[in-house]
Amino acid sequence: MPGTSDANGALLGSKLLWKHPSPRSTPMHKYLRAVNHTYNLHLSTYQELHRWSIENIDMFWQSVWNFVGVRAEGSALPAVDPDAPMFPRPTFFKNARLNFAENLLFPMQDVNPQSSAIIAVTETTRETVTWKELREKVRLCQAGMIALGLEAGDRVAGYVANHTNALVAMLAATSLGCLWTAVSPDTGVHAVLERLGQIEPTLLFADNAAFYNGRSHPVLPKVSDIARDLSSLQAVVIFPTVPSIQTDINSIQVPSGRAYDYKTFTSPPTASELTFKRLPADHPVYILYSSGTTGAPKCIVHGAIGTLLQHKKEHIIHCSISPQSCLFYFTTCTWMMWHWLVSGLASGATLVLYDGSPFRYVDPNNPTTSLSDDLAMHRLIEEYRITHFGTSAKYLSILEQKSVTPTAAGLDLDSLEAIYSTGSPLAPSTFSYVYSAFPSSINLGSITGGTDIISLFGAPNPMLPVFEGEIQGPGLGMAIAAYDYTGVDVSIKGEPGDLVCTKPFICQPVAFWGPEGDEKYQHSYFDKFKNSKGQPIWHHGDFVRFSTETGGLWMLGRSDGILKPAGVRFGSAEIYNVVLEHFAQEVADALCIGRRRETDTDESVILFLKMTEGHKLTADLVGKIKSTIKHQLSARHVPAVVDECPELPVTTNGKKIEGAVKQILCGLNVKTSASVANAECLDWYREWSRLH
Repeated sequence: MPGTSDANGALLGSKLLWKHPSPRSTPMHKYLRAVNHTYNLHLSTYQELHRWSIENIDMFWQSVWNFVGVRAEGSALPAVDPDAPMFPRPTFFKNARLNFAENLLFPMQDVNPQSSAIIAVTETTRETVTWKELREKVRLCQAGMIALGLEAGDRVAGYVANHTNALVAMLAATSLGCLWTAVSPDTGVHAVLERLGQIEPTLLFADNAAFYNGRSHPVLPKVSDIARDLSSLQAVVIFPTVPSIQTDINSIQVPSGRAYDYKTFTSPPTASELTFKRLPADHPVYILYSSGTTGAPKCIVHGAIGTLLQHKKEHIIHCSISPQSCLFYFTTCTWMMWHWLVSGLASGATLVLYDGSPFRYVDPNNPTTSLSDDLAMHRLIEEYRITHFGTSAKYLSILEQKSVTPTAAGLDLDSLEAIYSTGSPLAPSTFSYVYSAFPSSINLGSITGGTDIISLFGAPNPMLPVFEGEIQGPGLGMAIAAYDYTGVDVSIKGEPGDLVCTKPFICQPVAFWGPEGDEKYQHSYFDKFKNSKGQPIWHHGDFVRFSTETGGLWMLGRSDGILKPAGVRFGSAEIYNVVLEHFAQEVADALCIGRRRETDTDESVILFLKMTEGHKLTADLVGKIKSTIKHQLSARHVPAVVDECPELPVTTNGKKIEGAVKQILCGLNVKTSASVANAECLDWYREWSRLH
C-alpha cells in the first residue's frame, strides 16, 4: 500500500481523488435535513448523521421508511426494539405487511409505464422492456405458478443467467410469497445439488443453454441430472435463452411432475390478474448460499423488509439513484450483487442486465455479430447512457493492467455518475487508474458487505471524499468497528482487526434454512465477540483497518476459511468434498487456502494435499484434480496452485486449521493457539511461503 504509517499502523498522507462538487444538493443531504426537521436536531456532517443513526436505530429505520417510501399496510411503528440483542435476530416492523415484488414493480417514485424498466443485453442480442411490459410478463409467469398450486413459503429455484426471464421468475415467485434462489448455469451438478437439495424447491427454472465469449454451452444435460435427484420438484421450466439451441423438453424427467417450455408454462387455461400477497415484513424472499470451512454450503434466508429497505437506503440516499438513473452491475444471478441490482427497480431506475463476457460487444449495425473488445462495457455505457456502473475489482484491475483508456478511443462517458467495485479489495493504484481513465467527476465507490447481509457495510457516499485505496465510510445504520482477537475495539487506533457490527441492523438474515439453522446462524456470526452487556455481536469474517486520518476503511482480506478469488465466494469444504470423493485412493486429506499478499492484485487459491502412503502428487494427477473440480463445481473454483504437503495442522480434537496457514501465506504474523496439536508443522508452510 502507498504512503507511510504512524506508530499504530495508520496510513498517513492518503491521496484525495474526489469530492462531490455540491453535497448539499444530494439526496443524502436532503435526508439529513429531514432528520433534523423531524427530530429537532442540528446535524451538519455525515459523521454526525451516522452516529445518530446507530445510536437511535428505531427512529433511524422509521425515518428511512418515511424518506424512501414503502408500499405496505399497517403501521411502521415501531421499527425495532432498540434494546433487543442481535441474536436471536429482532423483528423489524412487526405491525406492517407488504409484498416485496409489489414494491419493485410499482415503486413509490413515479415512473412512466411506457418508459424502459429493463434493458437486457447479451453478446448477440438487445431487448428493451417497459414497465408495462415487465408487469405483464410477471402476470403471465405468476399465472403459471398459480396453476401449479404454488403457495407462500414454497421455494422456487433458478439455474439461470442474468436476463429478463430470470428477473420475471423471481418477481412472480416473490409476488406469491415464495422464496427465490438461483445458481449460475455454469455451476456443476454436484455444487447445485449441494445447495438445492437442502431447500427442496417445488419449481425449477433453467436456461436451455448458456452463451459466453462467442460460444454456446449446453445446459440441458445438467438440468436432467439435477431434476432426477431433486424429488421435491413438481415442475421444471426451460427458458429459450439461446434460441438457436434445440430444446427437447421430453429429455428432462421430473420424478414427481413434468417439464415445460416457458411458453406453455405461461399460457395456463386461465390467467388471473397480477396480484400481490402481502405478508409480515420479515417474511423471507431470498435464499443465498455461503460456505464455511466445513460441511455443505449454508442456506442464508433474507427477508422482505430487510432487503427492500436496506437496498432503497443504499440506492436512494447513498448512491443518489432515481427514476432518471440507469443502473448496471456486471454479475451473475448467484452473486448478491444481482439482488442489489434488481432492487434498483424499487427506486424507479432503469436496469441494464448483461449476460456474457465483459470483453464482447454487439455491433449495433449488425446485431448478430459480437466483437472481442476491451472497451465493450465502455461502449455499453455510452450506448445506454448508464449513470451507475458496477463491476468487480478484478475487472477494473484487468483494465488497469491493459492500460485501457476509453477517452483515447473517443467514447462519451459523460453520463456516468458513479462506478462501484466489490468482490475483493480494490488496489490503491486501481483507484487512481479509474480516475485517469474515466470522467474524474464520478464517485468511485469501493464497497464491502456480502452474501451474509445481501448489502453493504461500507457504502458509497456523496458527502464524503474518496481517498486512494479506501472505502469511503460505513453505511447509515451500520455500527461497524474493528476488534482485535481479544474483543477490544481498535478502530480509533487505526489498527487492523476483525470487522464487527455492534447493533442490530435490518438486513441481518431472518434465518438459516434447515433443522440446524439456528445453531449454524449463531456459530457463523455470534460465537466470537460480545458487547459490554455480554450479548453476542456480529462477527463478519473480514480483516479491516479504519483510517485515523480520513475515517475510511481499508479491506485486508478474509479472516476465516472462505475463499474469494476474483470476488467469487466459496468455502474450502466444497473443494475438499470433490477431492476426497474422487481421489480418496491417492489423497489422504487436503488444505485449501486463499492467499493474498499486499503485492497481489487478487486472491489465489492454494490447495495442499497430504497423499496416502505409497502415492505421490504427479503433474498428471494435478491435471485430473483441476479438471474434476472444474466439472463438478466451476472454472472459478479451480486452484491456482496444487502442491503436496507432509502434514496438515490440526486442533487437539483433530479439526484442521486453515487460519494459521492463511496468515502465514499472506505474510501476517501468526499467533499460534495452544489448541494447535502439531504446531511444528507450520514451519513447513513458512518455508513454502518463502519460496513461492
